Amino acid sequence: MIVTAETYHVPVLLTESIDGLAIQPEGIYVDATFGGGGHSREIVRQLGKHGHLYGFDQDADAEKNIVRDDRFTFVRSNFRYIKQWMRYYGVEQVNGVLADLGVSSHHFDDAERGFSFRFNAPLDMRMNKRSGLTAADVVNKYTEEQLADVMYVYGEIKQARKYASQIVKARVQAPIKTTADLLKALGIETMTDEMGVCQPSPNMKKEMARLFQALRIEVNHEMDALRDLLQGATELLGKGGRLSIITYHSLEDRLVKNMMKAGNIEGRLQQDFFGRIESPFRMVNGKVIVPSSEEQHRNPRSRSAKLRIAERV
Repeated sequence: MIVTAETYHVPVLLTESIDGLAIQPEGIYVDATFGGGGHSREIVRQLGKHGHLYGFDQDADAEKNIVRDDRFTFVRSNFRYIKQWMRYYGVEQVNGVLADLGVSSHHFDDAERGFSFRFNAPLDMRMNKRSGLTAADVVNKYTEEQLADVMYVYGEIKQARKYASQIVKARVQAPIKTTADLLKALGIETMTDEMGVCQPSPNMKKEMARLFQALRIEVNHEMDALRDLLQGATELLGKGGRLSIITYHSLEDRLVKNMMKAGNIEGRLQQDFFGRIESPFRMVNGKVIVPSSEEQHRNPRSRSAKLRIAERV
């Protein structure tokens, strides 16, 4: 599959998320989810001669979209190590951090990566193809209880225990290696066309989307990585620095909201002697920002997107 900046990923809430950074031309910024470089190119366009942007992405495919500009540095790493890498580059403070969380259009559309049940492909789902654990490892090696926990916690699937039991019974007969194997193990009826596109019945699509989401989050340790990103960004941002985060499901949105409102992942509110809430952030957008109807029509991936922006105080 040929990868270009245009095909890799269509940026979501591009204008709103960049405006939320309130870019200072000579400032230092981090795009924690470089992907196709859509957000990064717009940030660099607004920088002055001495401004700089660091773009993080652990996927080798993303590196092909590098912004050719002296004001840009590509960091091939998980964004959870943002603080360590900034220290490596001699950066003590930044003026803004942007992250467009979730899976890029490229990952969903690349059949070989196994992120979507639309294709019969190996159960991989690794954002970083150099890492060890795959979705096939999870479904074939985890205990029934572990599988149920993954599906319930990360997919909010009510029938998690039932599905875990079905997977364990099926893998005794033969390893579950592909997306089609997994759907078959769960007894999900599918139809495959001449292009290899595999579709569950309409009433099961949403359920399977949640299951694939749960496996993807487990494989890539997404929630732990997000916790580290939020903590690292909080420590790196200077006074007046902006945090602009786009989320796609309730689990990650809850962590972002907690950090922005309370200054910690758990959302524990701390008050001073006068009862005023103490937080390292001030919410910039009182109400969560969502894509316009036009953007949702143009880019279906944006339909579940939520943008939150906060300023370091």
